[in-house]
Amino acid sequence: MLVIGICGASGSGKSTLAKELRDAVGSCATVINHDCYYKDHTHLSFEERCKLNYDEPDIFDHDLFLEDIKTLMAGKPITRKQYDYSNHCRADSDELIYPSEVLIIEGIHVFFDPRLCDLMFLKLYMKVEPDICLLRRITRDINERGRAIDNISDQYLTTVKPMYDKYIRNYVELADVIVARGGKNARIVTILAGYVRDVLSGEEPLK
Repeated sequence: MLVIGICGASGSGKSTLAKELRDAVGSCATVINHDCYYKDHTHLSFEERCKLNYDEPDIFDHDLFLEDIKTLMAGKPITRKQYDYSNHCRADSDELIYPSEVLIIEGIHVFFDPRLCDLMFLKLYMKVEPDICLLRRITRDINERGRAIDNISDQYLTTVKPMYDKYIRNYVELADVIVARGGKNARIVTILAGYVRDVLSGEEPLK
């Protein structure tokens, strides 16, 4: 199994690139979002959950994420993890994810755990201007997560930008490839998909 990691700021196009690359590679590729592995804080009230910092590394269950990736690499299925952004709690299902030849994982802190980075065949970093990322985040949070602009603005200033400056911007140093212009960069998708297919077919050596 080839594990491809996609990292970058919130709104940089990680999910879009993951989907575009999966579609370009074909049915042998699967995408898993790191956001589905937020720790479960249902023991807290809704108001308390709203105040948590969802942009810091420790908010994610890195051990469970690593365990699931290793399980897939061992040829065994895992259950699909999900997250309810409206209520700030886990919403896992019994649906099974089966091993595939290519596993694409994406998230703002997907490069945080060195144990996970060691499993990655290819590490991609999304480099997009912060103001573009913010505009994309506003659009997504309003349309997909039902949030108000005041809430989005407050979260950006108190957690998103500080965590980007402290952690996420530095993950670029771990990347094999830097992707510009976001997830709909058709040329880089074509190049990456071709490279992955060559490795799978044995035409390109696995290093």
